[in-house]
Amino acid sequence: MKRIILSGYIFLFISFVISAQGFKVKAGGNQTFYFEDKGGRNQATFFSTTPLEDINGTANGIGGSVTFDVANFAKSLKGTITIQVASMNSGIELRNRHLQSPNWLDAAKYPEISFQIKSVTELKQIADNRLGFKILGDFTLHGVTKEVTADADVTYLDESEQTQKRAPGDLLGVRAKFSINLSEYGVDNAVIGNKVSEKIEVGVNLVGSNKK
Repeated sequence: MKRIILSGYIFLFISFVISAQGFKVKAGGNQTFYFEDKGGRNQATFFSTTPLEDINGTANGIGGSVTFDVANFAKSLKGTITIQVASMNSGIELRNRHLQSPNWLDAAKYPEISFQIKSVTELKQIADNRLGFKILGDFTLHGVTKEVTADADVTYLDESEQTQKRAPGDLLGVRAKFSINLSEYGVDNAVIGNKVSEKIEVGVNLVGSNKK
């Protein structure tokens, strides 16, 4: 009897894992979502703590796209998200010029930051239209590419009168966060007097549409 009960639990667990592979929404098949937003509402954030102050910055020059099979999200997700260095804003104009200068991020030589998706792990079905997971990708900054792992959360919204106020088509809301060490990307924070710490926390809050 115990063996039968245990087998039942194992079956239920396996069934749950298998079912938690994608969205349960109206749409089916492969979908591509685009993240360019002329209104500047899509944002990346960066946070740095220093002995004198915390620096909270944003960037709204977002681009890129992702593609996935609605029913098999984890195994099919691919795409790249880009950020324009020139759109980064730390809240102080002089500091912005330092950030984008040749001594630091060098926006003229390396105008774009990117995250290219490689794989998804630890997928969790939070709701029929919402998934949580870890995402491995290649993060490129200052001409240097390193693997990073981000915590991510995505929500699929079927097109409705409410979503059309933001954009036509189905929408995909994306939140993700990870941290990087500047020295690994050839950026020396000492050049600007340790005004930015070695560790930077990066986040994105995006909404994409499957109608370009």
